[in-house]
Amino acid sequence: MRIIRTIAEVRDAVRAARDTGASVGLVPTMGAFHEGHLSLIRRARAASDLVVVSLFVNPTQFGANEDLGAYPRDEAGDAALAEAEGADILFAPAVEEIYPDGFATTIHVAGLTEVLDGASRGTHHFDGVATVVTKLFGIVRPDVAYFGQKDAQQVLVVRRVVRDLDLDVRIEACPIVREADGLAMSSRNVYLDPAARQQAAALNRALDAASALHQHGERQSEPILDAVRRVLAEAGIAPEYIELRDADDLHEITRVENDALLAVAARVGAARLIDNHILRGDA
Repeated sequence: MRIIRTIAEVRDAVRAARDTGASVGLVPTMGAFHEGHLSLIRRARAASDLVVVSLFVNPTQFGANEDLGAYPRDEAGDAALAEAEGADILFAPAVEEIYPDGFATTIHVAGLTEVLDGASRGTHHFDGVATVVTKLFGIVRPDVAYFGQKDAQQVLVVRRVVRDLDLDVRIEACPIVREADGLAMSSRNVYLDPAARQQAAALNRALDAASALHQHGERQSEPILDAVRRVLAEAGIAPEYIELRDADDLHEITRVENDALLAVAARVGAARLIDNHILRGDA
């Protein structure tokens, strides 16, 4: 596996592979790899001739009071894990390589970015995501890019960018990978002390309770949301949001008729955690 730092060099490497007819898969990451990241690399490896993993802690998607400085970083460890999973290239640029002096362009997706994490973290968060992902697509020009379903809103934002800008890349959303007790794997889980780690498992238990209610025939939003609230309250977790929205465009719904996104965010100990389930519609 090659570790590449510059846009010019990664473009040359991808171009050389394409000249042989190779297909290209991209796994965009911010590093601190866990099994969720590795599952994406494996999916890319199974379907692509050339697998590029980007490792870039993107400053533009962090707010002034968020954890940019503290975000976990372990490039050497990540490189070893990526190589073990069969990645061909680890693209690990400096901030100045992605955002050189004079950089002045931002991609904003209206409609999808004002709710859920956009409302909690600010629309700058998804502006930063959309901008850096668009840059990565322009640099690597992958056939397929792989994202985790844990960041469901991010997946929708990226799909809209691809659709609206006619980018020639297919977005594959891969299932959430969970710990044995159901906690969604996240790089931020390292912030959890033992007590908070135990408490955090209530997020998925709450979603499971709501999903079970839905599977038994409940379609109205409020009873479904109440099921989440009850489990979180029992665990002593005050959610940042619990919402049920259309899974395609995130408009708020009062009844599950089409596929719906049941999403939760909460601060548990020192970590801000998100999770979601998809509730399948009857239509």
